[in-house]
Amino acid sequence: MESVKWLIWIMAFLLGAVWSVTAAPPDAEAGSPLRTVGAVDLSRYMGRWFEIAKIPNRFQRRCARDTTATYVLRTDGNVDVINRCVEEDGDEVVARGLAKVVDMQTRAQLKVSFVRLLGVRLFWGKYWVIGLDPEYQWALVGEPKRKYGWILARNSLLTPEQWQEIRDLLRARGYDPGRFVTTTHSPLPKGIKPERI
Repeated sequence: MESVKWLIWIMAFLLGAVWSVTAAPPDAEAGSPLRTVGAVDLSRYMGRWFEIAKIPNRFQRRCARDTTATYVLRTDGNVDVINRCVEEDGDEVVARGLAKVVDMQTRAQLKVSFVRLLGVRLFWGKYWVIGLDPEYQWALVGEPKRKYGWILARNSLLTPEQWQEIRDLLRARGYDPGRFVTTTHSPLPKGIKPERI
């Protein structure tokens, strides 16, 4: 049962595979092909990211707070992915996966797997970087059908200006910002509440 719990959580947070990139022209509407950023500097993207908000999904339903993703560049050019979250009962869940670049020109389209059987990676998920702060302070991750989406940042809180820029970019990419729910991180500074997107 515990292995099933891990598998479910792992497959959803895959979207944590977010890489740094520069912005591309906006999409016309939700029905148009999803655009990614123009380029990704993987070495600059490595390190820890906080999940700021996500479109709710069944894979992460047990994650109550403190969700993060950490990326480590390997010598073979692939990326080790370490996702963490804390459940309602206080238990920490850690999922380890592997990300591979699919689009070698932009490095904005990746595939990620958290499942390995007999040394073979299974169940690769599509996760695309669709927005990135020029200083790599926040990133947006999505997938072609716009069923899933994540907002990641280097800090657990964003400024009002960053929130506005992210909302505008989500709309430009054909996402409804209202579908995103913010992630709780603790401890928050006194008097500060997570902002709703």
